[in-house]
Amino acid sequence: MAKEGTGKLGAAVTFVSVATFAAAMIVELVSGAHTAYVSYLSSVFIAMGYVLMAAAVVARGGRRASSVGLAGLTFAAIYAVLIFIVYFAMLTTVRLSENLSDGVLSIISYERLGSLFFNYNLLGYSFMALSTFFIGSAVEPVNRRNGRFRALLKIHGAFFPPCLIMPMTGTFTPDTSPVVGTVILLAWCAYFLPVCVLGWQYFRADG
Repeated sequence: MAKEGTGKLGAAVTFVSVATFAAAMIVELVSGAHTAYVSYLSSVFIAMGYVLMAAAVVARGGRRASSVGLAGLTFAAIYAVLIFIVYFAMLTTVRLSENLSDGVLSIISYERLGSLFFNYNLLGYSFMALSTFFIGSAVEPVNRRNGRFRALLKIHGAFFPPCLIMPMTGTFTPDTSPVVGTVILLAWCAYFLPVCVLGWQYFRADG
């Protein structure tokens, strides 16, 4: 598949997955219905879509983007591995095992704020932010639209410090209201959806 096709596929998968992720959280917030596992599955596809999009940006950038692009792609891979570990555990072991002790869940359940896997998730998104910063540097800003794509990716890199530091400071604890996390994630979705749209446009024939 040509890099343009890979990039558009990655942007489309990421857009649909982020939109599904946001919709599931809104439904749960409004109705109380348990839609967490839809969010978890969506997060897996967000990671896969983003890696495809990042790889295509690097391939399009050529020699000019070789060093920053490879750095961004490496960080994208680290992000994807951490996300797969966290959400695959939620979709399998946590969901299907009926006899897990509270002690075990306090470690591997993402739904326990401040748990090890919750912190792994934040670490994963810190690497995603670091990845977007470097991938943004690899974007060719040949027009205003591509310049906005580049800018949004690089600005997204600002999420790296808080996502890395918050788990170390105990910002989130079991007593923290889950609504706080939901609002933060919805704000992230609102930011990243335009990134996906601009990413898809970047790989158009006239992009």
